[in-house]
Amino acid sequence: MKAFLTTLLAAGLLSAQPVLAHPTSDAPLNTVLKGEKNTKRARVILALGGGGTRGCAHIGVLRVLEREGIPIDGIVGTSIGAIVGGLYAAGVKVDDIERHMLDRSLLKAYQTVPIPLRVALVPVFFVPHIFGYHPYEGLYKGGKFRKYLNNCVPECERELEALPIPFVAVASNLLDAKPYSISKGNLGMAIQASSAIPILRRPVEMNGLLLIDGGLQANLPAKQARELGADIVIAVDVDETFTNLDPKEFRRIGSVGKRVINMVLAKVDEDQIAAADILIHPVVNNISLLSTKSKDARCAIEAGETAANAAIPSIKERLNKVAATKIAGEAKDAE
Repeated sequence: MKAFLTTLLAAGLLSAQPVLAHPTSDAPLNTVLKGEKNTKRARVILALGGGGTRGCAHIGVLRVLEREGIPIDGIVGTSIGAIVGGLYAAGVKVDDIERHMLDRSLLKAYQTVPIPLRVALVPVFFVPHIFGYHPYEGLYKGGKFRKYLNNCVPECERELEALPIPFVAVASNLLDAKPYSISKGNLGMAIQASSAIPILRRPVEMNGLLLIDGGLQANLPAKQARELGADIVIAVDVDETFTNLDPKEFRRIGSVGKRVINMVLAKVDEDQIAAADILIHPVVNNISLLSTKSKDARCAIEAGETAANAAIPSIKERLNKVAATKIAGEAKDAE
Protein backbone atom coordinates (compact mmCIF):
# COMPACT_ATOMS: atom_id res chain seq x y z
CA MET A 1 0.00 0.00 0.00
CA LYS A 2 2.89 2.36 0.87
CA ALA A 3 4.36 1.77 -2.60
CA PHE A 4 0.98 2.54 -4.14
CA LEU A 5 0.67 5.77 -2.18
CA THR A 6 4.16 6.74 -3.23
CA THR A 7 3.26 6.37 -6.90
CA LEU A 8 0.41 8.84 -6.44
CA LEU A 9 3.01 11.33 -5.48
CA ALA A 10 13.96 27.03 -11.95
CA ALA A 11 14.01 33.03 -18.59
CA GLY A 12 17.68 33.22 -18.56
CA LEU A 13 19.09 36.80 -18.54
CA LEU A 14 22.26 35.82 -20.35
CA SER A 15 21.54 32.36 -21.59
CA ALA A 16 18.52 30.34 -22.60
CA GLN A 17 19.82 27.47 -20.46
CA PRO A 18 19.97 27.33 -16.66
CA VAL A 19 23.43 27.44 -15.11
CA LEU A 20 24.65 25.17 -12.34
CA ALA A 21 25.52 27.50 -9.43
CA HIS A 22 27.47 29.18 -6.25
CA PRO A 23 29.19 33.09 -5.40
CA THR A 24 29.93 35.80 -2.63
CA SER A 25 27.86 38.98 -2.55
CA ASP A 26 28.39 42.03 -0.39
CA ALA A 27 24.63 42.41 -0.06
CA PRO A 28 23.31 40.86 3.17
CA LEU A 29 21.08 37.82 3.02
CA ASN A 30 17.33 38.29 3.30
CA THR A 31 17.48 41.87 1.99
CA VAL A 32 13.83 42.64 1.39
CA LEU A 33 13.54 46.31 0.48
CA LYS A 34 9.93 47.21 1.20
CA GLY A 35 8.91 50.67 0.13
CA GLU A 36 12.11 51.38 -1.78
CA LYS A 37 14.04 49.84 -4.63
CA ASN A 38 17.65 48.81 -4.75
CA THR A 39 18.05 49.29 -8.47
CA LYS A 40 21.71 48.35 -8.48
CA ARG A 41 21.41 44.68 -7.63
CA ALA A 42 19.45 41.73 -8.89
CA ARG A 43 16.18 40.68 -7.27
CA VAL A 44 16.74 37.03 -6.35
CA ILE A 45 13.84 34.60 -5.91
CA LEU A 46 14.27 30.98 -4.86
CA ALA A 47 12.14 28.19 -6.30
CA LEU A 48 12.22 25.20 -3.98
CA GLY A 49 10.88 21.98 -5.49
CA GLY A 50 8.91 19.10 -4.07
CA GLY A 51 10.35 15.68 -3.41
CA GLY A 52 9.44 14.40 0.04
CA THR A 53 12.38 13.60 2.30
CA ARG A 54 14.78 14.46 -0.52
CA GLY A 55 13.65 18.05 -0.07
CA CYS A 56 15.68 18.26 3.16
CA ALA A 57 18.40 19.24 0.66
CA HIS A 58 16.78 22.71 0.65
CA ILE A 59 18.08 23.17 4.20
CA GLY A 60 21.65 22.61 3.02
CA VAL A 61 21.17 25.01 0.10
CA LEU A 62 19.78 27.75 2.34
CA ARG A 63 22.67 27.30 4.77
CA VAL A 64 25.23 27.85 2.00
CA LEU A 65 23.40 30.83 0.46
CA GLU A 66 23.21 32.44 3.89
CA ARG A 67 26.88 31.82 4.61
CA GLU A 68 27.89 33.29 1.25
CA GLY A 69 25.71 36.38 1.66
CA ILE A 70 23.49 35.67 -1.35
CA PRO A 71 20.43 37.97 -1.10
CA ILE A 72 17.00 36.33 -1.04
CA ASP A 73 14.10 38.62 -1.97
CA GLY A 74 11.43 35.95 -2.09
CA ILE A 75 10.79 32.22 -1.91
CA VAL A 76 8.33 30.09 -3.85
CA GLY A 77 7.94 26.51 -2.69
CA THR A 78 6.04 23.37 -3.54
CA SER A 79 5.33 20.61 -1.02
CA ILE A 80 8.53 20.00 1.02
CA GLY A 81 9.90 23.11 -0.72
CA ALA A 82 6.97 25.03 0.77
CA ILE A 83 7.58 23.53 4.20
CA VAL A 84 11.28 24.45 4.32
CA GLY A 85 10.87 27.69 2.36
CA GLY A 86 7.84 28.85 4.34
CA LEU A 87 9.51 28.35 7.71
CA TYR A 88 12.66 30.13 6.52
CA ALA A 89 10.66 33.03 5.07
CA ALA A 90 8.95 33.36 8.45
CA GLY A 91 12.32 33.84 10.15
CA VAL A 92 13.00 30.32 11.44
CA LYS A 93 16.76 29.73 11.50
CA VAL A 94 18.27 27.07 9.24
CA ASP A 95 19.58 25.11 12.23
CA ASP A 96 16.11 25.07 13.78
CA ILE A 97 14.50 23.83 10.56
CA GLU A 98 17.15 21.11 10.46
CA ARG A 99 16.34 20.16 14.05
CA HIS A 100 12.63 19.87 13.27
CA MET A 101 13.54 17.46 10.49
CA LEU A 102 16.16 15.37 12.26
CA ASP A 103 14.28 14.88 15.52
CA ARG A 104 11.32 13.74 13.40
CA SER A 105 8.91 16.07 15.18
CA LEU A 106 7.81 17.57 11.86
CA LEU A 107 7.30 14.09 10.40
CA LYS A 108 5.24 13.03 13.41
CA ALA A 109 3.05 16.10 12.99
CA TYR A 110 2.63 15.28 9.28
CA GLN A 111 1.90 11.60 9.89
CA THR A 112 0.01 11.64 13.16
CA VAL A 113 -0.49 7.88 12.90
CA PRO A 114 1.90 5.54 11.04
CA ILE A 115 0.75 4.88 7.46
CA PRO A 116 0.31 1.08 7.92
CA LEU A 117 -2.02 1.66 10.86
CA ARG A 118 -3.97 4.31 8.96
CA VAL A 119 -4.41 1.88 6.07
CA ALA A 120 -5.64 -0.79 8.47
CA LEU A 121 -8.24 1.67 9.76
CA VAL A 122 -9.56 2.56 6.28
CA PRO A 123 -12.82 0.57 6.77
CA VAL A 124 -13.58 2.73 9.81
CA PHE A 125 -13.45 5.85 7.62
CA PHE A 126 -16.51 4.63 5.74
CA VAL A 127 -18.70 4.70 8.86
CA PRO A 128 -19.43 8.48 8.69
CA HIS A 129 -20.77 8.01 5.14
CA ILE A 130 -23.42 5.69 6.51
CA PHE A 131 -24.73 8.53 8.65
CA GLY A 132 -24.68 11.10 5.86
CA TYR A 133 -21.31 12.73 6.62
CA HIS A 134 -19.08 12.79 3.54
CA PRO A 135 -15.55 14.07 4.29
CA TYR A 136 -13.01 14.58 1.51
CA GLU A 137 -10.94 11.55 0.57
CA GLY A 138 -7.64 11.11 2.40
CA LEU A 139 -6.06 9.23 5.31
CA TYR A 140 -5.06 12.36 7.25
CA LYS A 141 -6.93 15.63 7.84
CA GLY A 142 -3.81 17.78 8.32
CA GLY A 143 -5.02 19.97 11.19
CA LYS A 144 -2.27 18.90 13.57
CA PHE A 145 0.37 19.56 10.93
CA ARG A 146 -1.01 23.06 10.30
CA LYS A 147 -0.91 23.85 14.03
CA TYR A 148 2.63 22.50 14.32
CA LEU A 149 3.84 24.77 11.51
CA ASN A 150 2.12 27.84 12.94
CA ASN A 151 3.61 27.13 16.37
CA CYS A 152 7.10 27.15 14.84
CA VAL A 153 6.83 30.88 14.12
CA PRO A 154 5.82 33.95 16.18
CA GLU A 155 2.08 34.62 16.21
CA CYS A 156 2.65 37.97 14.46
CA GLU A 157 4.22 36.17 11.49
CA ARG A 158 1.62 33.51 10.78
CA GLU A 159 0.07 35.41 7.88
CA LEU A 160 1.82 35.29 4.51
CA GLU A 161 1.48 39.05 4.07
CA ALA A 162 3.48 39.64 7.27
CA LEU A 163 6.50 37.40 6.60
CA PRO A 164 10.01 38.92 6.67
CA ILE A 165 10.66 37.39 3.26
CA PRO A 166 7.85 37.32 0.64
CA PHE A 167 6.67 33.72 0.28
CA VAL A 168 4.35 31.85 -2.05
CA ALA A 169 3.21 28.25 -1.63
CA VAL A 170 2.16 26.43 -4.79
CA ALA A 171 -0.69 23.92 -4.74
CA SER A 172 -2.94 22.18 -7.28
CA ASN A 173 -6.64 23.10 -7.45
CA LEU A 174 -8.84 20.04 -7.83
CA LEU A 175 -11.78 22.14 -9.05
CA ASP A 176 -10.22 23.44 -12.27
CA ALA A 177 -7.16 21.18 -12.42
CA LYS A 178 -4.71 24.11 -12.46
CA PRO A 179 -1.77 25.14 -10.26
CA TYR A 180 -2.50 27.87 -7.73
CA SER A 181 -0.06 30.24 -6.01
CA ILE A 182 -1.01 31.01 -2.41
CA SER A 183 0.32 34.44 -1.42
CA LYS A 184 -2.23 35.47 1.20
CA GLY A 185 -3.64 33.88 4.31
CA ASN A 186 -2.40 31.63 7.06
CA LEU A 187 1.14 30.23 6.68
CA GLY A 188 0.36 26.82 8.16
CA MET A 189 -2.72 26.35 6.02
CA ALA A 190 -0.87 27.41 2.85
CA ILE A 191 1.88 24.87 3.52
CA GLN A 192 -0.68 22.23 4.47
CA ALA A 193 -2.38 22.68 1.10
CA SER A 194 0.87 22.68 -0.88
CA SER A 195 1.95 19.40 0.74
CA ALA A 196 -1.38 17.55 0.76
CA ILE A 197 -0.31 14.38 -1.06
CA PRO A 198 -3.36 12.87 -2.81
CA ILE A 199 -4.99 9.93 -1.03
CA LEU A 200 -2.54 10.25 1.86
CA ARG A 201 -3.93 13.64 2.95
CA ARG A 202 -7.31 15.30 2.50
CA PRO A 203 -7.70 18.32 0.16
CA VAL A 204 -7.66 21.73 1.83
CA GLU A 205 -10.47 24.24 1.33
CA MET A 206 -8.91 27.70 0.91
CA ASN A 207 -9.94 30.87 -0.91
CA GLY A 208 -12.88 29.07 -2.52
CA LEU A 209 -10.59 26.38 -3.93
CA LEU A 210 -9.96 22.73 -3.10
CA LEU A 211 -6.20 22.34 -2.91
CA ILE A 212 -3.79 19.40 -2.94
CA ASP A 213 -0.04 18.93 -3.36
CA GLY A 214 1.43 21.33 -5.92
CA GLY A 215 3.87 18.69 -7.16
CA LEU A 216 1.30 17.37 -9.59
CA GLN A 217 1.50 20.48 -11.79
CA ALA A 218 4.32 22.76 -10.57
CA ASN A 219 6.73 20.57 -8.65
CA LEU A 220 9.63 22.97 -9.34
CA PRO A 221 7.90 26.39 -9.26
CA ALA A 222 10.41 28.43 -11.30
CA LYS A 223 7.72 30.07 -13.44
CA GLN A 224 5.85 31.12 -10.31
CA ALA A 225 9.12 32.54 -8.92
CA ARG A 226 9.58 34.57 -12.11
CA GLU A 227 6.13 36.06 -11.55
CA LEU A 228 7.35 37.65 -8.30
CA GLY A 229 9.48 40.01 -10.39
CA ALA A 230 12.74 38.08 -10.21
CA ASP A 231 15.86 39.22 -12.03
CA ILE A 232 17.41 35.88 -11.11
CA VAL A 233 15.52 32.68 -10.33
CA ILE A 234 17.53 30.10 -8.42
CA ALA A 235 15.73 26.78 -8.63
CA VAL A 236 16.51 23.82 -6.38
CA ASP A 237 15.51 20.56 -8.05
CA VAL A 238 15.39 17.50 -5.78
CA ASP A 239 14.28 15.04 -8.44
CA GLU A 240 16.15 11.80 -8.94
CA THR A 241 19.06 11.90 -11.41
CA PHE A 242 18.37 9.05 -13.83
CA THR A 243 20.89 6.38 -14.78
CA ASN A 244 20.44 3.13 -16.68
CA LEU A 245 19.41 0.36 -14.31
CA ASP A 246 19.70 -3.40 -14.49
CA PRO A 247 16.35 -5.12 -15.23
CA LYS A 248 16.76 -7.09 -12.02
CA GLU A 249 16.24 -3.85 -10.07
CA PHE A 250 12.56 -3.99 -10.99
CA ARG A 251 11.89 -7.41 -9.54
CA ARG A 252 11.63 -5.89 -6.07
CA ILE A 253 8.20 -4.96 -4.70
CA GLY A 254 7.50 -1.26 -5.15
CA SER A 255 10.44 -0.68 -7.51
CA VAL A 256 8.31 0.01 -10.59
CA GLY A 257 6.03 2.44 -8.75
CA LYS A 258 9.01 4.30 -7.33
CA ARG A 259 10.61 4.66 -10.77
CA VAL A 260 7.34 5.77 -12.37
CA ILE A 261 6.67 8.57 -9.89
CA ASN A 262 10.24 9.83 -10.31
CA MET A 263 9.76 9.81 -14.09
CA VAL A 264 6.50 11.73 -13.77
CA LEU A 265 8.05 14.37 -11.49
CA ALA A 266 11.01 14.82 -13.85
CA LYS A 267 8.62 15.31 -16.78
CA VAL A 268 6.50 17.81 -14.85
CA ASP A 269 9.68 19.79 -14.07
CA GLU A 270 11.05 20.03 -17.63
CA ASP A 271 9.34 23.32 -18.58
CA GLN A 272 9.98 24.78 -15.14
CA ILE A 273 13.72 24.15 -15.38
CA ALA A 274 13.81 26.20 -18.58
CA ALA A 275 12.42 29.17 -16.60
CA ALA A 276 15.33 29.15 -14.14
CA ASP A 277 18.54 31.16 -14.40
CA ILE A 278 20.44 29.02 -11.92
CA LEU A 279 19.71 25.36 -11.32
CA ILE A 280 20.93 23.59 -8.20
CA HIS A 281 20.37 19.84 -8.38
CA PRO A 282 21.53 17.90 -5.31
CA VAL A 283 22.26 14.20 -5.78
CA VAL A 284 19.56 12.52 -3.69
CA ASN A 285 18.99 9.34 -5.67
CA ASN A 286 19.09 6.84 -2.83
CA ILE A 287 16.53 8.66 -0.68
CA SER A 288 12.91 7.56 -0.81
CA LEU A 289 10.20 10.18 -1.17
CA LEU A 290 8.49 9.04 2.01
CA SER A 291 11.56 7.98 4.00
CA THR A 292 11.16 8.38 7.75
CA LYS A 293 14.87 7.85 8.49
CA SER A 294 16.86 10.70 10.06
CA LYS A 295 19.90 9.30 8.24
CA ASP A 296 18.24 10.00 4.88
CA ALA A 297 17.32 13.54 5.95
CA ARG A 298 20.96 14.12 6.95
CA CYS A 299 22.22 12.79 3.62
CA ALA A 300 19.83 15.09 1.75
CA ILE A 301 20.99 18.14 3.76
CA GLU A 302 24.63 17.30 2.98
CA ALA A 303 23.78 16.82 -0.70
CA GLY A 304 22.15 20.25 -0.72
CA GLU A 305 25.24 21.85 0.79
CA THR A 306 27.52 20.14 -1.76
CA ALA A 307 25.40 21.20 -4.74
CA ALA A 308 25.01 24.77 -3.49
CA ASN A 309 28.75 25.12 -2.86
CA ALA A 310 29.38 24.08 -6.46
CA ALA A 311 26.86 26.66 -7.64
CA ILE A 312 28.11 29.74 -5.77
CA PRO A 313 30.64 31.02 -8.37
CA SER A 314 27.96 31.02 -11.07
CA ILE A 315 25.45 32.76 -8.81
CA LYS A 316 27.93 35.52 -7.94
CA GLU A 317 28.89 35.96 -11.58
CA ARG A 318 25.23 36.34 -12.51
CA LEU A 319 24.62 38.82 -9.67
CA ASN A 320 27.58 40.94 -10.81
CA LYS A 321 26.46 40.93 -14.45
CA VAL A 322 22.91 41.94 -13.60
CA ALA A 323 24.19 44.72 -11.32
CA ALA A 324 26.52 45.96 -14.08
CA THR A 325 23.65 45.96 -16.58
CA LYS A 326 21.43 47.96 -14.20
CA ILE A 327 24.15 50.51 -13.47
CA ALA A 328 24.84 50.95 -17.18
CA GLY A 329 21.12 51.38 -17.81
CA GLU A 330 20.79 54.06 -15.12
CA ALA A 331 23.83 55.89 -16.49
CA LYS A 332 22.32 55.88 -20.00
CA ASP A 333 19.00 57.18 -18.68
CA ALA A 334 20.83 60.00 -16.87
CA GLU A 335 22.51 61.25 -20.06
